[in-house]
Amino acid sequence: MPGFQDIPGQEHIKTHFQKAIENHKVSHAYILSGEAGSGRRALANAFALSLLCEKGTTQPCLSCHSCKQVLSGNHPDFICTTHEKPTSIGVDDIRHQINDTIMIRPYSGNYKIYIVDDAQKMTIQAQNALLKTIEEPPAYAVIILLTTNPDAFLPTILSRCVQLKLKPLKDSTIRDYLIDKLSVPENKADIYAAFARGNLGKAVKIAQSEEFQNLYEELIQMLKRIHDMDISMLLNYIKKMKEDNLDLFECLDFMQIWYRDALMFKVTKDANLLIFKDEYTAMNEMSQKIGYDGFENILQAIEKARVRLQANVNMELAMELMFLVMKEN
Repeated sequence: MPGFQDIPGQEHIKTHFQKAIENHKVSHAYILSGEAGSGRRALANAFALSLLCEKGTTQPCLSCHSCKQVLSGNHPDFICTTHEKPTSIGVDDIRHQINDTIMIRPYSGNYKIYIVDDAQKMTIQAQNALLKTIEEPPAYAVIILLTTNPDAFLPTILSRCVQLKLKPLKDSTIRDYLIDKLSVPENKADIYAAFARGNLGKAVKIAQSEEFQNLYEELIQMLKRIHDMDISMLLNYIKKMKEDNLDLFECLDFMQIWYRDALMFKVTKDANLLIFKDEYTAMNEMSQKIGYDGFENILQAIEKARVRLQANVNMELAMELMFLVMKEN
């Protein structure tokens, strides 16, 4: 569980929290919104750690008794709610874990902190139960709702919470984190950062995923020889994708980055700007063979495939139409 100094990016949220601590203006309820893997939980944990630290500064010391309790998951005033049903947080979950305990004063320190993860799963009844607590909270209470979808909340919940939205990180920030913290080779870090689209959690996951490495190698080999593949070979590849239960949207993301990289090289002729630096020869050949209109057609075909898959169009048809455009351009 890191402190603020260990969390890359999100300076606007870290600054907000630190100023609130410094000026003694901590709100009773916060909503942290962002996609899965964006760092919502890390920020909430760092905020809680700072509030409960015995030093009382904007950076947790990580060495006092209180910090050690939080880090070990044993601090009595740091409560992370749970729920039995995977798809919903019910009214009983909120009542038993928050409403029934919040009036008990902190065992130590000045704050009692509740974190509700996946808070968008709260039922209307659960939100109404929480609302009563948020409207009249005890002075020491801090409730942090973590969500991927703030629109799932009642307007009355939204109006009573400080809303903080996480932003996508720069590719360079993610790249540096992967190299410095996970010892990922630079050439791989460039690819993972581009693929993650600003999501650090996603970048870390794929950097540690053997499944992604296999996907990466297979897709590159297929894209390199797609112009030499006949229809039956393409159909067999699509069949294999289905049998392997691949994440098709991840495949589309990968293909999009591949062709954008080749297009960028066609425009700039600068190998230093390539994401796929190890594939310079392939990028150079593609930039010479495919015209600007061809690149535009291919990138549009990838996006059309994405839309079709989201609309539950037949997977084989959606992928076949896309691959045919790639082959013909």
